[in-house]
Amino acid sequence: MAKVHLSVKKRARQNEKQRQRNMTLRSALRTSIRKVVTAVNSGDASAAQTALPQAVKALGKASSKGVIHRNQAARKISRLTRRVNALNAAH
Repeated sequence: MAKVHLSVKKRARQNEKQRQRNMTLRSALRTSIRKVVTAVNSGDASAAQTALPQAVKALGKASSKGVIHRNQAARKISRLTRRVNALNAAH
């Protein structure tokens, strides 16, 4: 049987820690995006306006940490902002 090096064990520990961190960030990101989308779908302009900056911040943090690609973050920010602005223009 092959010998498992200490560096392999350490790398496995590091990978698991990073996976846990990424899952936490991704979950918070999805929650903040869902709040904006729910507010827009319900037609609540003020709730959408307050939830949007939090979603933008979460997207920026996730992209800087490498959880999502920076282009994906920019695309999601753009689409959310467009939806909130359209809702505000309608009211």
